[in-house]
Amino acid sequence: MAVAGITESEGRLIVALEGEIDLEHAGAVRRVLLDSLKKGLDVLVDLSKVTYIDSSGIASLVEGLQVAKKQKSGLALVSVSVRVRRVLELARLDKVFLIHADLAAATAAGAATPATGN
Repeated sequence: MAVAGITESEGRLIVALEGEIDLEHAGAVRRVLLDSLKKGLDVLVDLSKVTYIDSSGIASLVEGLQVAKKQKSGLALVSVSVRVRRVLELARLDKVFLIHADLAAATAAGAATPATGN
């Protein structure tokens, strides 16, 4: 299962994902992200345990980011594994998503949206 859990901490939802986020699991990831965003809180997506992500998984993350921006919420990626970071970099999405090294860094930053408003 791609969704490991959802917790709330300091007014943010943390969506922990694990394993492979591919065509088989991307729909579940999409639903969880969109449902989480409906709660009106910033969302941190913990990718530390994701071993593989394909274009359908990336599309789920991008859709979540688009919805977050429309409703003026935040969505940031946290603890991005090396494999996932490579895919994000290839697609130049590392410039689109706010990416924190870990949950502590995300908490210290205070927001799931960049100060520039991107």
